[in-house]
Amino acid sequence: MISRQEFARRRRELMDLMGNNSIAILPSASEIVRSRDTHFSFRQDSDFHYLTGFPEPDAVLVLLPGREHGEYVMFCRERDPVMETWHGRREGQAGAKKNYGCNDAFPIDDIDDILPGLMEGRERIYYEFGNQAEFDDAIMGWVNSLRAQVKKGAHPPGELIDLSHILHDMRLIKSKGELKVMQKAAEISADAHIAAMKVCQPGMNELRIESELKYQFANRGARHEAYSSIVAGGENACILHYVENNCELKDGDLLLIDAGAELDGYAADISRTFPVNGKFSKEQLEAYNWVLKANVEAIKAAKPGKPWTAPHDTAVKILTEGLVAMGILEGDIKTLVEEEAYKPYYMHKTGHWIGLDVHDVGDYLQDRDPRLLAEGMVLTVEPGLYFAPKTKGLDKKWWGIGIRIEDDVVITAKGNKVMTKKVPKEAKAIEALMAEA
Repeated sequence: MISRQEFARRRRELMDLMGNNSIAILPSASEIVRSRDTHFSFRQDSDFHYLTGFPEPDAVLVLLPGREHGEYVMFCRERDPVMETWHGRREGQAGAKKNYGCNDAFPIDDIDDILPGLMEGRERIYYEFGNQAEFDDAIMGWVNSLRAQVKKGAHPPGELIDLSHILHDMRLIKSKGELKVMQKAAEISADAHIAAMKVCQPGMNELRIESELKYQFANRGARHEAYSSIVAGGENACILHYVENNCELKDGDLLLIDAGAELDGYAADISRTFPVNGKFSKEQLEAYNWVLKANVEAIKAAKPGKPWTAPHDTAVKILTEGLVAMGILEGDIKTLVEEEAYKPYYMHKTGHWIGLDVHDVGDYLQDRDPRLLAEGMVLTVEPGLYFAPKTKGLDKKWWGIGIRIEDDVVITAKGNKVMTKKVPKEAKAIEALMAEA
């Protein structure tokens, strides 16, 4: 878990970037109705969690650099014995201060009376518009209430600044504490993928494999998936975000699994592809080894000082070479890459940032150029090839083969570390593991 000291350091760093005479306002996530009077399991807003670790809805974080009576203020729900009997314990104002380090905590129902006074006299408001329309309106209402009092001596903030610009840049570089949690999430996810390989048999339903993944996650302390697991047998693997997971696994098909656990808010993201019956066919193995080569070489390209696009560029070149070698494309490799001739078979990027969000925050461009990789960044490397049935001009022997191999990679001072290396990806190692089971 992330320590209270680290949460405090993050808030301090953000306030230093904001400067005095400013205020940051950040609402928590809200509960979302699933059906009628039931809700989805609550998941805290990632920015809110990053700065507080506070796990409840109906809360608002306020940071006030230089405030004499305390810079860290929280509005949250009051303790309520009746509601807590039905829906679980609440921290209340005392708990917010004792357990989460707030200098001041107020009931959320009092925010209209208190927050305008905290805003008064501050030159700048840091806030991310567009995420919660109702709260956007509340912010402007509070500002306008202060503007209406100017003749009486009020000093409303004169500038609204996007909080996400500086906060998301902070989140892009992971601390040692974050990397420790992410490594644990990766190991839990790796063990789940290994378990799925071991139990897989022809005739099973994709849902059986999904249930195995969820069981393994929860059994190791990761109650939630980082995203809806993709368990795609045969041609389903050619649907990039396939989540129905309700088809029979057929003898002779490949199974593509894209799944990761969430631990203490942090995501893992692993893809592996393996034969349902434990043995690759000739065509499957040929395509698989090209994707594997792209994965391995793209990981090597992920180094500090290199553009974040380097892994993608590396993977595209190798996959195009593979498509030519397999007789699917014809022509000069460089020209085929420039013309994006690979796109019918490889249509996505080779990776993304990962952290509190599986597709984590952080700019990919700086001054319109690809961002340079730096120590502490974590990204996925996930090349693939997808041969959907009835693709025009594609030999039928490739139909229904979909392959993706994905690892989570942290950039280090001199290179990188693969956080998900525990899951086998060499074809022989996969076949041996499945044979043993």
